Amino acid sequence: QVQLVESGGGLVQAGGSLRLSCTASGILFHIYAMGWYRQAPGKQRDLVARIISADKIMYADSVKGRFTISRDNAKNTVYLQMNSLKPDDTAVYYCSAGPMGTMDVRHWGQGTQVTVSS
Repeated sequence: QVQLVESGGGLVQAGGSLRLSCTASGILFHIYAMGWYRQAPGKQRDLVARIISADKIMYADSVKGRFTISRDNAKNTVYLQMNSLKPDDTAVYYCSAGPMGTMDVRHWGQGTQVTVSS
């Protein structure tokens, strides 16, 4: 049974920082492309950042220079460091796992709420 469990969301003031974590179980973590997506109320779920392969990381334009995705294969965990947060970053953030080298998503986490106040 595959599980992706996110943590680290919360309420923060604009300009602040948060670090999200997602710990996976039930998959061979090191062969999966891991990523973060977000969905604001009334909007579609969009890519935030994704480690596509060992040498390719993709970021949404809106978070470049502010967010950093990383992974620790020994801990089966992917992180999203979010700095200089803005109210527009408010959303539910979802962890994802899919085949390495692709943008496909095979598994989703349950989501964690991030709220940025102005």
